[in-house]
Amino acid sequence: MAAEYSTVEEFLLTLPREEQVIVKRLRALVKECLPKATEKLNYGAPYYTHHKMICFIWPPSAYWGPKKTSDKLKDKGVSLGFCYGNLMSNDQGVLLAEGRKQVYVVYYKSLKEIDEQLIKSLLFEASLLDDSFGKGRKTRGK
Repeated sequence: MAAEYSTVEEFLLTLPREEQVIVKRLRALVKECLPKATEKLNYGAPYYTHHKMICFIWPPSAYWGPKKTSDKLKDKGVSLGFCYGNLMSNDQGVLLAEGRKQVYVVYYKSLKEIDEQLIKSLLFEASLLDDSFGKGRKTRGK
C-alpha cells in the first residue's frame, strides 16, 4: 500500500531522481494546460480534477497493490493517465488501454521521450471532454 503524504511536493521528494524529473515536467505541462484543475494526491499519486477526474501522473515507485504489479510498472516508466481516455480520439495511437475499458495511459522512461506538443494536445482534448461533463449542471439560485 502507498505511503501517505500531505502534499504533492512532499511525495515528489520520495521518488528516485529519474522518476522525479519526468513527473516534474509532466506536472508542469498539466498545470499549464489545465489551469482550472485541482491537483491532489489520490491512490498515492497526483490526480487532476475539475468536473470529474481528468488525468493523473503515476510514477512506478508509487505502487498501489501487489508488489508484482509494481515491478512490471518499473519497466514501463512514469505513466500519464487519462481517466476518460476511452472517450478521447487517440488519433496518434499513443494512448494505451492495456485491457482497461476507460483509463488509457502513455508511458515515459526519460525526459527525451516527452513530446510536449503531443501531451499538450492530449491535455487540451481531456480538458474539453471534462468541460462537456460540466455542461447541463444546474447552478444554485438559477
